Amino acid sequence: MDLFGGTINSLEKGLFYATMKNKTIAQNIANVDTPNYKTKEVSFKDVLNDAKQATIPAYRTDARHFDFKINIGSSGVYSNENFRSRANGNAVNMDAEQAKLAENTIYYNALIDRVSSKFSTLNNVVKGGR
Repeated sequence: MDLFGGTINSLEKGLFYATMKNKTIAQNIANVDTPNYKTKEVSFKDVLNDAKQATIPAYRTDARHFDFKINIGSSGVYSNENFRSRANGNAVNMDAEQAKLAENTIYYNALIDRVSSKFSTLNNVVKGGR
């Protein structure tokens, strides 16, 4: 049984995706002058598939014990190998990366706002509306 209805868990997965995407964009920006560097992207579909968890059966002495859960799959990050934009082989378009970073920052902040709102609501319930 999920105590909070699954919303917080979904928001957590969204934050994981946004964080992974932010790290990937930052890596692309950091390598803007590296010869033969190919931009990396995060596949939402792959991250979503990775979020599905496998259950490992465990020896349980009580029916209330939980099974172990592990993440399966790949990281969801892939490289654009066939794209070249400059003579040195570097494929980083700084304007595009900055636009992606701005978009991802807005997405991340919206998720943080929702998580904060959820916790505020739970705090209000725990305190009895005071």
